[in-house]
Amino acid sequence: MQIPPESVLVYVGLDRVGDGLLKLPFVRGLRTAFPGAHITWVAGKETSVYADVLAGLVEGKLDEVIENAGIGLHPSELLKRPLAGRRFDLIIDTQRILWASLSLWRIGHRAFISPAGRFLLSSRRPPRGYKFPKSMQRQLLDLLELASGQAFPTPLGLDLDIPAPYRAEARTRLPENKQYVGFAPGSGGKPKCWDLENFISLAQEQAARGRTPVFFLGPQEPEWQAPISAAVPAALFPLQMENYGFDPLFTIALAERLAASVSNDSGVGHMLAISGRPLVSLFGPTVPEKFMPMGDKLTIIEAKTFGGREMNLIPLDTVAAALMSALPPAGASSAKAE
Repeated sequence: MQIPPESVLVYVGLDRVGDGLLKLPFVRGLRTAFPGAHITWVAGKETSVYADVLAGLVEGKLDEVIENAGIGLHPSELLKRPLAGRRFDLIIDTQRILWASLSLWRIGHRAFISPAGRFLLSSRRPPRGYKFPKSMQRQLLDLLELASGQAFPTPLGLDLDIPAPYRAEARTRLPENKQYVGFAPGSGGKPKCWDLENFISLAQEQAARGRTPVFFLGPQEPEWQAPISAAVPAALFPLQMENYGFDPLFTIALAERLAASVSNDSGVGHMLAISGRPLVSLFGPTVPEKFMPMGDKLTIIEAKTFGGREMNLIPLDTVAAALMSALPPAGASSAKAE
């Protein structure tokens, strides 16, 4: 019988909003598997949303979040011991670069789980013939199963406790008796963005059909509001109003009121999918097998279907048809039952 660990370290490179939402079942599973442990989440290369915008979702699950830990950046790290000599009963390394895993291995531990080098440094290994999953979410859950000896099935959705004031504010900004169609034209990198003019064309078509376009613009995209407003006067921009701003839980509360939406592969796209409403999700340089949003009403459209990885290869007509298929009949309510 294994002695339950009193301290657990989990290593990741970094966490953006989309990553943080996809990793949340793994975080919840950690607390289920190790209820009495002090769990430390280490972002070795950059920052983690678990330290700020998603901190509320991991409260009681993670005891400590360390950002910019300087682990996984350069092989010269092997000349020193990371984290100033701290020791953990269990270390779970979620990445597969061998030298970075070896750097982590130098942190004092009792058990070490890592997929790097086909689990070369790992205290426990999967059975012969095991194939590492393409899905990032399933990769993490497999590592947790290996570390804990417990089974963790892949969730189909993500049940979140949305604060009542968020839903009340969402009802104020997106009232009943209208059909709202969401558009998320941004992303963390321009290569992942379908042309803004395409989103505008989709919104114009939906406005002409009597639906209300709702644009979700992030903090990096304020300059898009003016041209969108000029081209689509009926468009709403609920994240550009005061109060909750870019809080992910508020975005999800708003998304629950949509009839359907279209998004690039982005953090906002993950929020839209988690709401449980239909989503048309566009992929180019990234692959849905690894980064697919969590939701059971997804339509995935990939640029590679049309000959490459560039987002501009995705035809407007294809996305327009997918959106029309995802939408409920005209006159039906947008809002999900609460």
